[in-house]
Amino acid sequence: MSYNLLKGKKGIIFGALDENSIAWKTAERVHEEGGEFVLTNAPIALRMGSLDKLSKITKSKIIPADATKIDDLENLIKESMQVLNGKIDFVLHSIGMSVNVRKGKHYTDLNHDWLVKGWDVSAVSFHKLLQTLYKEDAMNEWSSIVALSYMAAQRVFPNYNDMADNKAYLESIARSFGYFFGKEKKVRVNTISQSPTPTTAGKGVKGFDGFINYAEKMSPLGNATALDCANYTITLFSDLTKRVTLQNLYNDGGFSNVGVSQEIIDKISPAE
Repeated sequence: MSYNLLKGKKGIIFGALDENSIAWKTAERVHEEGGEFVLTNAPIALRMGSLDKLSKITKSKIIPADATKIDDLENLIKESMQVLNGKIDFVLHSIGMSVNVRKGKHYTDLNHDWLVKGWDVSAVSFHKLLQTLYKEDAMNEWSSIVALSYMAAQRVFPNYNDMADNKAYLESIARSFGYFFGKEKKVRVNTISQSPTPTTAGKGVKGFDGFINYAEKMSPLGNATALDCANYTITLFSDLTKRVTLQNLYNDGGFSNVGVSQEIIDKISPAE
């Protein structure tokens, strides 16, 4: 069902890889709600994924950009404003990668060169994006920028590895840069802490099925799906949330506020 919440709004969506991606679902929902946008991803991700299909579905232009490179971001933003005929109303940052996770390195034995690479892609890219949008004066007043995070930024999930640190850094950037963006340009910056979601990136985490099953049993409403996250993102892009900023917003079925659920107690209790 469409409510035309984003009619007339224009934006940039980072990180759609395939139909399992939260960014992909968000792009489809933005299109349904009347928004226009440019799709972008790193050149290597474009080769791996199926973004051309999404581009056709949503009638959106693809502009390749490596979000860790300022020159790429500057070109992306300038070209996007030309394609969209004006300033930007919304941006989704859905980018994350850990070489240490991919290579199976334990947190107590990290390769720190790989750590820096993952930190740059997953977190520092968000600062680079915000800084470039800020300097280019690319955002309309009351526009909205959203990045995707995960509960491991606050709690220990052993196999989430250095991605937990990256997400904590990402959330801090949203608050710190969001203050200046709000104060000086009336732009909102928030993060969504999403349930574990079976995306291509998520499935790369060791024991990910265990993450999902545990969270499902801990969450009163069950895990939020990629589509649930897309719908939440739509509300943050809309004018209905004009004064929501600097927030890390949980979209997790209640997981973040549950100490232990009856399902978990029943699972670990000895048989009587």
